Amino acid sequence: MKRFLGLLAVSLLFALPALAQHHEVGGGGHIPAHGPAPVRTPHPAQEARHFNDKSGHPDAPHVHTNGKWIGHDTGRDDPHYHLDHPWEHGHFTGGFGPGHRWHLAGGGPGRFWFGGFYFSVASFDVGFCNDWLWDSDDVVIYEDPDHDGYYLAYNVRLGTYVHVLYLGA
Repeated sequence: MKRFLGLLAVSLLFALPALAQHHEVGGGGHIPAHGPAPVRTPHPAQEARHFNDKSGHPDAPHVHTNGKWIGHDTGRDDPHYHLDHPWEHGHFTGGFGPGHRWHLAGGGPGRFWFGGFYFSVASFDVGFCNDWLWDSDDVVIYEDPDHDGYYLAYNVRLGTYVHVLYLGA
């Protein structure tokens, strides 16, 4: 009986961190099943936006566990994500969505890489990735349905995302 109780206690200790990871906001290992839907009714682009839609949510674009992408709502005409030459370096072919989780291998917002693929964060989004760990975080790449030439890099640890440009392999 003592052995059983000891085993039960140890099992509960390992289970507590997993129970503590359940949030409405992504992060803690949550990966959205799909990227955002195209914006049908755009919100005007603003220079200073806030994304902490509820108490405890990050002030950065993020994804709720119900699949709602917070902050991806300005539509195709947002001047912050306009490119004169979309996909200048080609298209990313490494795979999209939850089946393709990538481990960041180095760099920073200006140029980062994983799996032999190179990206840079859109200049308007650089402030939203200050707490990314460029040599250890996991990211998932999604196609951006509204901004030609951009992809969305979702940080699994934080539950936040930024627009990124593919720089090639």
